[in-house]
Amino acid sequence: MGKGLIFLGLILVIVGLVLVYAPGLLSWFGKLPGDIRVESGRGGLYIPITSMIILSVVLTLLVNLLGRH
Repeated sequence: MGKGLIFLGLILVIVGLVLVYAPGLLSWFGKLPGDIRVESGRGGLYIPITSMIILSVVLTLLVNLLGRH
């Protein structure tokens, strides 16, 4: 469990650094075809379906590749 927490912490640090120093790198996230965005005068609804599927596939591949010893 300790290795998993260290790995999660490293991933969070890397994501944080990317968001701070290279915000344009993830500008596509949330604007893909299949992401639902409904806006009205009272508020809005945003459901990033396609973005979450891509994120899920990437994270699954990373965990499977790094988890095998």
